[in-house]
Amino acid sequence: MQEQNKEALALIAEMREEMASLKARIATLEHQVAQSAAASAPVTEEDMLAISAAVAAFLGVRARIRQVRLVHSSAWAQVGRMGTHASHHTH
Repeated sequence: MQEQNKEALALIAEMREEMASLKARIATLEHQVAQSAAASAPVTEEDMLAISAAVAAFLGVRARIRQVRLVHSSAWAQVGRMGTHASHHTH
């Protein structure tokens, strides 16, 4: 039993280290995105074509893209938006 507790504590410590590492990576990526968004150029026609093709491939039908914008928010908000978008009939 003592050995199992040691293994469990070691696993928990390892998971905490991994979480700290992931949090640091996410913070770095968010900072990079914020910097690139501040210096980014407007969406080009080629970008719109690539986005349109990706949306069509994902949905299986052509879709009319009305707006493209970079959204800065927390991961929970993004997951919530994904759930909302997935619940709507788009075609």
